[in-house]
Amino acid sequence: MNQNIQGRRNTLKFLALASVTAVGGYALLEYAPWLNDTQSSDQTRRPLEKNTSGTAQMRELVRFAALAASGHNTQPWKFKILGNAIEIHPDFTRRLPAVDPNDRELWISLGAALENLLVAARASGLAPEVTYPDSADVIRVRLTRDTPQVSPLLGAILTRQNTRSVYDGQPIQPNHLERLRAVTLEPGISLQFRSSRSELETVLEYVNQGNLKQYADPAFLKELVQWVRFDKREALASLDGLYSRCSGNPAVPRWLGQMVVTGTKPQGQADSDAKKLRSSSGAVIVTSASDDKTSWVRVGQVYERMALEMTRLNIKSAFLNQPIEVSSVVGPFQSAMGLEKLLPQLLVRFGYADAMPQSQRREIEQILL
Repeated sequence: MNQNIQGRRNTLKFLALASVTAVGGYALLEYAPWLNDTQSSDQTRRPLEKNTSGTAQMRELVRFAALAASGHNTQPWKFKILGNAIEIHPDFTRRLPAVDPNDRELWISLGAALENLLVAARASGLAPEVTYPDSADVIRVRLTRDTPQVSPLLGAILTRQNTRSVYDGQPIQPNHLERLRAVTLEPGISLQFRSSRSELETVLEYVNQGNLKQYADPAFLKELVQWVRFDKREALASLDGLYSRCSGNPAVPRWLGQMVVTGTKPQGQADSDAKKLRSSSGAVIVTSASDDKTSWVRVGQVYERMALEMTRLNIKSAFLNQPIEVSSVVGPFQSAMGLEKLLPQLLVRFGYADAMPQSQRREIEQILL
């Protein structure tokens, strides 16, 4: 028995040494100058070129649209340029069947991209007319010449991010909160703010429930691992997904990162997100009166407006959608939040924090039909 114990100890020592060696090697790669993730991100986030026309102008609008938020940074969109119109199509090859089986968050992501496109179009002297996906799986934006209308939100598109770190816990300035409450809404869409400690503890109860169920689900974990980019090479190769450094986590080899994610205990993840929510200044629930594709697109538009306004105010935000993504939790969450018939579609925490590294975006040629 002693020999067996000693053998196991030697094996553990070997694994630990191998892990340290591997992580050390990856740390060197992460800071290798030939793997410049910042340069790649800066290229897609360069300012809007307004003095363009024709196809070049349309491509600029698509570039800005594609800087929108999306679930797991899947970027589930394709754009088609048709003369004086741009169509936004869902890319169902990038759907998330475990976390988003009805494609609700996919269409919300397309709504966020639509909002960016509209802001950029108006700044470029184009008046947009939107056809929503009531009868077909496409959003169509017809564009006609108009006087340029540069929104203060335009520049925020370049720096908006989901900041998935711990915040500083300071309350939002009252005038800033009023500006968030004044964000322009879409028909049937509303913003429900929760800022008191007692309200946030109630929100946290349902975030915990969602975490416990999701992290006990092998399909959820498999899907999550598929979209995590554990090091710089993966992030630059795919130009999508959840880059570990954007969440404040170190870069590690895939085998080690996958082992950590799949080995995460549900309660451990719940505790981690509890710390993040308690460090936040508040949370906001984006709700809709109906549950259809057009409503989801409008949710995405309102969310993106709010996120861009937050960016202007140097307020950070991040999704905590677990209570809405788990079918057995969403009903009790809706009731506990006092939403009555309003349907919760997104849960966003917000507060003050340092910026994190920017996530990657795919190149225009990859997202054009």
